[in-house]
Amino acid sequence: MSPPHKASTIKLLLSVFMASVMAVTAGNFLQDVDLTWGGPRGKILDGGRHLSLSLDKDSGSGFQSKKEFLFGRFDVQMKLVPGNSAGTVTTFYLSSQGGSHDEIDFEFLGNTSGDPYTLHTNVYSQGKGNREQQFHLWFDPTKGFHTYSIDWSPESIKFLVDNIPIRVFHNWEKIGVSYPKSQPMRIYSSLWNADDWATRGGLVKTDWAQAPFTASYRNFNANGCVASAGSSWCGSKFSNSLQGGAQSDGGKLDAKSRNRLRWVQSKFMIYNYCTDLKRFPRGIPAECKRPRFL
Repeated sequence: MSPPHKASTIKLLLSVFMASVMAVTAGNFLQDVDLTWGGPRGKILDGGRHLSLSLDKDSGSGFQSKKEFLFGRFDVQMKLVPGNSAGTVTTFYLSSQGGSHDEIDFEFLGNTSGDPYTLHTNVYSQGKGNREQQFHLWFDPTKGFHTYSIDWSPESIKFLVDNIPIRVFHNWEKIGVSYPKSQPMRIYSSLWNADDWATRGGLVKTDWAQAPFTASYRNFNANGCVASAGSSWCGSKFSNSLQGGAQSDGGKLDAKSRNRLRWVQSKFMIYNYCTDLKRFPRGIPAECKRPRFL
């Protein structure tokens, strides 16, 4: 048995180590993110409690987290560009760097007044994406703030809207599917012009008479393992243990969350790469042959 003073020292060192590798941020943009482009179009407001990004004909704007993470749950509340937002894209995503980067995407594709936003999701691993699923939302995302979350563990990636799972991408490495698990990622958000593809495949262009376009943010939260901890520790910490109500053993969903996922995907999904047989004439990707609702 360790002497009392030695045991207390070990306990203290362990707590210091855990504090150094964990980052739980709670909504202060001044402490948690850097405005990275767009000049005055990006603004941190109210002592760090709010942030806004704007787009005009000259430039969009964006921010990134100060820290890199390896697994975690990442939430932000957003209110999207109102009115005629055609041609604009507002993003919230995780990404590593380099040509073989990993990435987990929320992209909100604007539309003409009265038409719904398209929520575009994608997962990249080792530089390869092409795993798009798209949705319409069951509310108007321009009328108020809603919470968008990415829950990334060694077993699965969950996309959630107001804590309702809309998509789950499982780790199917055992059948040869690449999965993002070793490259640290930062959190990014941006508002930019993509009228060559964003709205009806580029048929509807940005109406610059409506500029500036502005998206608003609050309640940013990153409960993640900072990259300096190393992949082994981060993986064991975040395997099967993330908070938020949509998790259970093995990265799977509990019964209530599975029902919610079925509801969203049956009522609001408008594109699923797994059912696009024209795109994959030689057969759908391997992960698409697995059970949809887990």
